[in-house]
Amino acid sequence: MNGSKLVHGIARLTKWRAHAVATVVLIGAAGLPAGAAEDESMAILKAMSDYLAAQQTIALSFDSDIEVITPQMEKIQFTNSGEVLLNRPDKLRAHRAGGYSDVEMVFDGKTLSVLDRAGNGYAQVEAQGTVDELVALLQAGYGVSMPGADLLLSNVHGALSADVMESKHIGIGVIDGRECEHLAFRNFDTDWQIWIATGDTPMPCKMVITSKTLAGAPQYTVRVTSWETGGAIAADAFAFVPPNGATPLDANALIHLDELPQPAALGGNQ
Repeated sequence: MNGSKLVHGIARLTKWRAHAVATVVLIGAAGLPAGAAEDESMAILKAMSDYLAAQQTIALSFDSDIEVITPQMEKIQFTNSGEVLLNRPDKLRAHRAGGYSDVEMVFDGKTLSVLDRAGNGYAQVEAQGTVDELVALLQAGYGVSMPGADLLLSNVHGALSADVMESKHIGIGVIDGRECEHLAFRNFDTDWQIWIATGDTPMPCKMVITSKTLAGAPQYTVRVTSWETGGAIAADAFAFVPPNGATPLDANALIHLDELPQPAALGGNQ
């Protein structure tokens, strides 16, 4: 997961439609009317947002899964892993590796550098500003869909709740042994779920986004596998130095550094 592709593909993937009966059972089991469940889910999301905004530095690692539907209507999943180092308000380093790309992104508040480790090529673009502004630039200027990057913004609650039509506090879940609040939200074309750790560190532990507009309802899932805040950061943590022999690339090449294989590889018989 690079910074530009850190969460690439999430926008075109969103959430599953929960069965109405299951929803009634879950909300009933929690002993909450629908309105109370919605208020509680938004309050938990806001608490996570406030916690994240208060962290000057965040270091995390993650695993992500992205599903695609082939022309033969076969659902195939691809998996990636990566790391993110964030220093608010304007420093970010991210790395995402999978079977089809190995990409690193470095943002120092002035320049965005993206390295294709597999191809030993890199691109740089002027991007002066904050991490929030970087995400907006990539989405608007390069057509990169980055909904998962909302978790890196200074106002996570505002970004995630902007288009919500319905929300629910499902109950308690456990992610890697950590007790979490399980929330579910619905947008016009996506459903998404998030698991937020209980207690004094309400970190995001898992997020699932499911598409309601694509046949087969493909999903994007990201799971946080390690989490640290307030740690020391090396002086050169956000300095980009191209590897020996690396080839400069056009900035438009960023869009091709995807976690998926070329479309032909998904078409069945070759």
